[in-house]
Amino acid sequence: MTVHTETLQLGLTQVRRRAADFLALTKPRVVLMVLVTTLVGFYLGSWNGPDYGALLATLIGTALAAGGAIALNQLLEREVDARMERTRLRPLPDGRLRPIEVLAFGAAITSAGLLLLTFAVNALSGLVAAGIVSSYLFLYTPLKRKTSLCSVVGAVPGALPPVIGWAAARGELGLGGWLLFAILFLWQIPHSLAIACLYREDYARAGLRLLPVLEPDGRSTGRQVVAHCLALLAVSLLPTLTGLAGSVYFIAALAFGAAFLGCGIGLAVSRSAAAARRLLWASLVYLPALLVVMALDKVRF
Repeated sequence: MTVHTETLQLGLTQVRRRAADFLALTKPRVVLMVLVTTLVGFYLGSWNGPDYGALLATLIGTALAAGGAIALNQLLEREVDARMERTRLRPLPDGRLRPIEVLAFGAAITSAGLLLLTFAVNALSGLVAAGIVSSYLFLYTPLKRKTSLCSVVGAVPGALPPVIGWAAARGELGLGGWLLFAILFLWQIPHSLAIACLYREDYARAGLRLLPVLEPDGRSTGRQVVAHCLALLAVSLLPTLTGLAGSVYFIAALAFGAAFLGCGIGLAVSRSAAAARRLLWASLVYLPALLVVMALDKVRF
């Protein structure tokens, strides 16, 4: 093997590692969940079957905007991430990428996603996506160090991706889109509080003022979880009652919601890490299962 070949292989390895670090900045698994909810919103909002060209542009634009916003969020929170065990090895706090590189990367793909949605799909979908990016970066991110209400504020941008899909399919914000928003909004509170319970010490070390950090006995967290699970159970039935989905969905939503509520009550009663972990896993099963059944049992809306 020649020196030139060794140098070339070393250079390719470094390129792959940097590419992997930039990809990690976008949190692909989170983006995938965003795309699933966007896809469901687009499908449910389509009149006579989806426009596949518009759907593809919507998904690409949403993926770019979401991934870029997540990268920019990590830029803003690099000092916080450096203090937490679960995040200290991310590319920025670990020093593998420089802040200016992340700023350029995040701004570029976020802008590309918003422009694609605005000009290749419609202006409304681009506007909703811009609202997600701005509220995520400039409201939710700074509020995490100031108030436990950050979970409620953060649930807003997290619940808007299906509204992007609905707006992309219809060019307007209708009742169906807002029902999807309400379901995701209510789902996110138990989901995020379960995570906060599991990583309470890490969040406290970083100075994040989430509810389980401020009130470690878990009573207030349990009440919030149960209240939002109950509200979610009720709201999740509305797609059938408003004609968006059929009776099969109603039965499934009732069963899924009752099971999710049971996990929430379990956390409120025991306030243990095991109960928080069960609730977290239940949340990860509940949402995609509910959305799949809703899409399969769609009624013309």
